[in-house]
Amino acid sequence: MTGSSPKVVGLTGGIGSGKSTVAEMFRDLGIHFVDADTVAREVVEPGTVALGDIAGHFGPQILTDDGRLDRAALRTIVFNAPSERVWLETLLHPIIREELARQLQPEHYAEPYVLLVSPLLLETDQHALVDRVVVVDVPVERQIERTAARDNNSPDQVERIIAAQMPREQRLQRADDVIDNQAPRDQVRQQVAALHQRYVSDFS
Repeated sequence: MTGSSPKVVGLTGGIGSGKSTVAEMFRDLGIHFVDADTVAREVVEPGTVALGDIAGHFGPQILTDDGRLDRAALRTIVFNAPSERVWLETLLHPIIREELARQLQPEHYAEPYVLLVSPLLLETDQHALVDRVVVVDVPVERQIERTAARDNNSPDQVERIIAAQMPREQRLQRADDVIDNQAPRDQVRQQVAALHQRYVSDFS
């Protein structure tokens, strides 16, 4: 993606790496971000075509009593049945990408760059939407620890989620910049501030 203003910086990392925390640090510096996880929830809200397709495929057991998607029930199904995961991704990824592209349109922002925060930036064609890739990095053991505590998932389930994502080493190879989120919070904030200053200089 070239020739547009503002530029789009992709922010990614494995589950439990702290992408949201880092994104908030950029927001504190005045940078807007579009969150792919938020968009992924929006496109399956009650009344959407996507939710109707999902319920038609998996059955009413993946809906809550008020007609919303039971994300935990769906996650259990797709991580135990790879073919079902493929079906779901084939349905949702193009819908999510289209909505991300809409929200990233240059006319929405005055800043020199905007963030696209996405756990699947490099696993999908979302990477074609960005000019640079920033990886938020922590060791796999930390990912398991954080995600199990945050989402009330078993370590085994977290390990399966991690296994379904791009390996850490491969993700780092594709990064233009890396934020070490093992560091103390103040040091992470310093890393973010340094990148911000460089991006403002490069993209202005």
